[in-house]
Amino acid sequence: MRQIVLPVDPGRQQVAGDRKMGNADSKLNFRKAVVQLTTKTQPVEASDDVFWDQFWVDSFTTVQDVFALVPAAEIRAVREESPSNLATLCYKAVERLVRGADSGCPSEKERQTVLNCTRLLTRILPYIFEDADWRGFFWSTIPGRAGHLDHDADDEGRPLAESLLLAIADLLFCPDFTIQSHKKNSPDTADDIRAIDSCEYIWEAGVGFAQAPPLNYLHDLNRTELLKLLLTCFSEAMYLPPSPENKVLNPWISFFCSTENRHALPLFTSLLNVVCAYDPVGYGIPYNHLLFSDYREQLVEQAVQILIVTLEHEAGSAASAALQALDPSTSPSAEEEQEPGGPDNLFVNYLSRIHREEDLSFVLKGLARLLNNPLIQTYLPRSTKKIQFHQELLILFWKFCDFNKKFLFFVLKSSDVLDMLVPILFYLNDARADQSRLGLMHIGVFILLLLSGERNFGVRLNKPYALRVPMDIPVFTGTHADLLIVIFHKIISSGHQRLQPLFDCLLTIIVNISPYLKSLSMVAANKLLHLLEAFSTPWFLFSSPQNHHLVFFLLEVCNNIIQYQFDGNFNLVYAIIRKRSVFHQLANLPSDTASIQRALQKKKRTGISRTNSVENESMEGSRPAVPAEPGTLKASLEATPGIDKITEKSQVSQDGTMVTLPHSDSPHTSTKSGIAAGASDSESNSERDHEVNRTQSESARSRLSSVSSTAAWSANSDWVSSWKAKLPLQTIMRLLQVLVPQVEKICIDKGLTDESEILKFLQHGTLVGLLPVPHPILIRKYQANAGTAMWFRTYIWGVIYLRNVDPPIWYDTDIRLFEIQRI
Repeated sequence: MRQIVLPVDPGRQQVAGDRKMGNADSKLNFRKAVVQLTTKTQPVEASDDVFWDQFWVDSFTTVQDVFALVPAAEIRAVREESPSNLATLCYKAVERLVRGADSGCPSEKERQTVLNCTRLLTRILPYIFEDADWRGFFWSTIPGRAGHLDHDADDEGRPLAESLLLAIADLLFCPDFTIQSHKKNSPDTADDIRAIDSCEYIWEAGVGFAQAPPLNYLHDLNRTELLKLLLTCFSEAMYLPPSPENKVLNPWISFFCSTENRHALPLFTSLLNVVCAYDPVGYGIPYNHLLFSDYREQLVEQAVQILIVTLEHEAGSAASAALQALDPSTSPSAEEEQEPGGPDNLFVNYLSRIHREEDLSFVLKGLARLLNNPLIQTYLPRSTKKIQFHQELLILFWKFCDFNKKFLFFVLKSSDVLDMLVPILFYLNDARADQSRLGLMHIGVFILLLLSGERNFGVRLNKPYALRVPMDIPVFTGTHADLLIVIFHKIISSGHQRLQPLFDCLLTIIVNISPYLKSLSMVAANKLLHLLEAFSTPWFLFSSPQNHHLVFFLLEVCNNIIQYQFDGNFNLVYAIIRKRSVFHQLANLPSDTASIQRALQKKKRTGISRTNSVENESMEGSRPAVPAEPGTLKASLEATPGIDKITEKSQVSQDGTMVTLPHSDSPHTSTKSGIAAGASDSESNSERDHEVNRTQSESARSRLSSVSSTAAWSANSDWVSSWKAKLPLQTIMRLLQVLVPQVEKICIDKGLTDESEILKFLQHGTLVGLLPVPHPILIRKYQANAGTAMWFRTYIWGVIYLRNVDPPIWYDTDIRLFEIQRI
């Protein structure tokens, strides 16, 4: 069993004893010092230690105290009216951290000083970043001071930011402060501290480290505070407006994750292992989370947030090479995989090099365990701890799949991927009505889009779904693919309005997996046909310039299943036969001006009609998806990148390998007019995609009831004819032509009204030799670019802003990267 150390430190005990008496005085002294700083009109000399020590030596304040006792208005007042005092305060606080890092904080008093400086800098930094004139302050060298600030002679003239970041890194591996000392007595000389090999002091067993150090709650608390300051240093990104070019690197992150930081590898490993080894259920004692505070959880939250902001794409670096998903058989070894030196960002570099099976398994199992935590059902209400940082975990999983192709192949090579799929679908279904969780919907869909570009994902989805996680969806018996389709149907038919830009992505995922789905359930087949029926009504097709793409996607799904998986998919074939009028109406869609006008006058103001989709009972124990509470805060997001911008098309050849198709800028004009039932299905796939590229940029992204965005555009006869001729209806029409008379004959001959008999007939039927030549399978693979990088940066910092409320580090500062809105 894991040893848990609750250290009894005489210094802390003494402090605890004195705290009740001394804390009020301490707060008062600290507040007096703040008032003096704001009211002094003359600069205070840096050498006046009596004055400056009031802020960190003579006080005992928690981080919450510091936020309460240093109001925003006063920080801004000092910044505007006595800038030299603010500069000296920052400089002196960093100096104390550097001194603490050099000495190794052997005494309780020194540790307290380091924590006080850490809290004060966490409070002040956002107000430095929000003012453009101050932003460069930490990157300038302070004349005549650099020499006595830094430990090494080589460091003469280091910018303040670098000294601060190196001190934080050293303090994160400080014996008896943030790590367990291996010696009986702590190192007593500064040389011992500088000589520590931090790789021997990694915080948790896991990747690259076998021993689990004893849990120590004080060390966890101290690490958490230092990581909070580190995150605040990195948050300069929040104060710069989003730019379409992803060229601007965050200087704080670039330096911290460079070879200048001697602790980069052990710190990356410590953060990753702490996150992936964490088990919120602990020792399985019900209600244990109500009995004692879990200091490890706070550390895990800060650790995962540091990881997701540091793992940034670099423009033009080798990191982008990690994106090119290769066939596993051609996958190079970890050594070959990197260009010389690899990405400059060492965190990205280390992550992309993890390759041992046991390490990949440790990461995947850890993330799956944490993401499944909110799904754990117990008979005792609220008896197990529910974690709140699932968005950060999804982003970390995304980064792993994005930067490390060995990890992606590892995830997909067994059905372990389903342990990730189920929680993602759970979150998507749960958040579909809540506008404050729009970012969560996007990251979940983007992960599934990335996975769906790999053949193995489609194959894995055929595994029967036996879990009974209570979800607000119809009860069904079937596979994981059925679960995915049922939930996607629910999102499209009953999600909120702002999910419409994701419809293309949702249907692209279904298209990508469709050639591999062996047997859809009747419930899932009916859901697909209901979507097709809803999207192919004339008023919907004519009301926006890209609505018809949704019909093309759904027809492609039907064609892929009929051509490649006909044998097991009698439920879908039966659903197509029952709804054959939908296909006939599409083939005969009127395109004259009068008919278009008539259809538009009928246009419903609601979203997709919910009629004809019989909702079965929802699962027992499930809660319906609910909108956000009024007043909930949310961070704005960048516009969803269009599906043509974030995917590239690959064709699957006979031997299963993928060939990337060239991007065509010019719309491919076809002179062939397809037969009445549409062009041949293989032509129409690629032709329609060229047209997607053209029309997607023609209009705003919003859909079903968007009146304003389509004000300047209106459907006309030529436009309807241009895409109607390309509808890939040939395969389906041939199927109906062959099977409908046979089914009708059986019903008449045998007087059948029973579905099961018809299904039995379809199950043993064949269309070999009767269908058109199978079209090539087209897969649209996710492709990162500057637009997606900016979307992720905005989303990640929005999550971090909203999740850090105690203390509210960035609240009420002038954020530029996104807007904070109330619902």
